[in-house]
Amino acid sequence: MAASKPSLICWKWPFSPNPEPNSTSCDDSWLFTSLKTLGSLAQGLLIADPPAASASISGRAAASRPSRISADRGEAEQWAFAAALSSGKEATLLEFYSPKCSLCNSLLDLVSELEKRNSDQVNFVLADAENEKWLPELLHYDIRYVPCFVLLDKQGRALAKTGVPSSRLHVIAGLHHLLKLKQPLKPKGKNNASS
Repeated sequence: MAASKPSLICWKWPFSPNPEPNSTSCDDSWLFTSLKTLGSLAQGLLIADPPAASASISGRAAASRPSRISADRGEAEQWAFAAALSSGKEATLLEFYSPKCSLCNSLLDLVSELEKRNSDQVNFVLADAENEKWLPELLHYDIRYVPCFVLLDKQGRALAKTGVPSSRLHVIAGLHHLLKLKQPLKPKGKNNASS
């Protein structure tokens, strides 16, 4: 009987979210699932037209009306994220939320108002943390709680994010702090006392 030879390389991530110390199988790695998700997203970008919801950069239109399935919402949010990063604006505020989170839902009106006030400088994008399409971003930006707001530069690099949401006021204060980081600096007046 010929035993199958083990693979020479295992691409399993060493810090798996569900570590199994005796597991040597590479079949169930979350990394492969993540790459598969990215591949299907790339294929969708090449084949499909952007959803109508992506006309709004924030994707809020898709989140406020019922959708066929959450995958459609995730795809619309991904389109909105890509459009935000390519818009040329100074920053993007990525909001990770859960549809089941009452704190997230209580912030919708406030975030919409902040989006209107800051739309000339900052893009606002929703990201459903329960949708597997956002797994790469959840891992990359180390998202462990919702709501979580991440301030990104033009290249998608994280500049700052809000802390663990202990209360609604705590989240609001963190959100205002992130927005202050992207406000244009006011020029300081010259001090003539040093002459």
